[in-house]
Amino acid sequence: MSRLFAKRSSGRSVGDLDPEQIKSAVDDYSGLFDVSVEQRKDRYHSVVNHYYNLATDFYEFGWGRSFHFAPRRRGESFSASMLRHEHFLAEQLGMRSGMQVLDVGCGVGGPMANLARHTGASFVGINLNAYQIERAKRHTRDIQSLCRFIHGDYMNVPEDDDHFDAAINIEATPHAPDKAAVFREIFRVLRPGGGFAGYEWCLTDAFDPGNAEHVRIKQDIMKGNGLPDIAHTSDVSSALRAAGFEVVEARDLAVESDSETPWYRALQGRDLSLASIPRTPIGRALTNMALRVGEQIRIVPEGSREISTVLNAGADALVAGGVAGVFTPMFYYLAVKPGGAED
Repeated sequence: MSRLFAKRSSGRSVGDLDPEQIKSAVDDYSGLFDVSVEQRKDRYHSVVNHYYNLATDFYEFGWGRSFHFAPRRRGESFSASMLRHEHFLAEQLGMRSGMQVLDVGCGVGGPMANLARHTGASFVGINLNAYQIERAKRHTRDIQSLCRFIHGDYMNVPEDDDHFDAAINIEATPHAPDKAAVFREIFRVLRPGGGFAGYEWCLTDAFDPGNAEHVRIKQDIMKGNGLPDIAHTSDVSSALRAAGFEVVEARDLAVESDSETPWYRALQGRDLSLASIPRTPIGRALTNMALRVGEQIRIVPEGSREISTVLNAGADALVAGGVAGVFTPMFYYLAVKPGGAED
């Protein structure tokens, strides 16, 4: 628990806020889900910043430095599957030393660090949340010559046209208020012939908007993960084409997971290891209980348990969405900006 709420030297985490600020931040964030989707999109900056100020320490505590999922193979560990999932993007884009790669919504820099070490390519990560940028700088200190960060909005990247050789998006643009607009911005900063590959959170063809349980799952995923809305898989491909990209490949990798080790297994408590405990239902419940006691004896700030409760509901909804087949966190695409030498 002390790790979760340790004071940081910079940025704004839960542990850096006084109790009144935390309670206010939690209330403000929850209130963003009492308004319409369009209103939530208009308040995109607030949704993202409130969410990651509140949730980042919880994620690092339970998830590590890479906040994403992966299709798993039989017998493969959760961490190994995530690293392979990251390397897959590098392979599809032909990443190598000398390339300039944009990491769209780079989080706390875990995947960027792994890919920089693996390929020798140079990365620029852009992130709207200042606290996560500071965490990313810490996590990439050993390869800081290959990693640069921009505290900014990926809807308006402060780089020149035709600047990057490639771009990646690892479950970051689900936060975007306008999918086509963010893809147009990535298109703009890519050089002709540059590739853009990523993983998107999506509703599948199995989602039925008239099914109350499906709608509840969607709502809990959005609130538990700071999303203004969730796009359908077809919307992502359409938005890429509308932005000017040629879509080389697009498919849901969730269905490629081994049936005994689905992508959501890490949240079900079926992986037995010390490191996995915080991700499991029992581990999440124990954390929640500890936070309640901590609030009562005033060793953790009021509002901490409520943050944990929202995240737990989101995790349960992710599992329910995966089991029902109505949601995927890994709709994969590879797209290219036309005009390269090969054209």
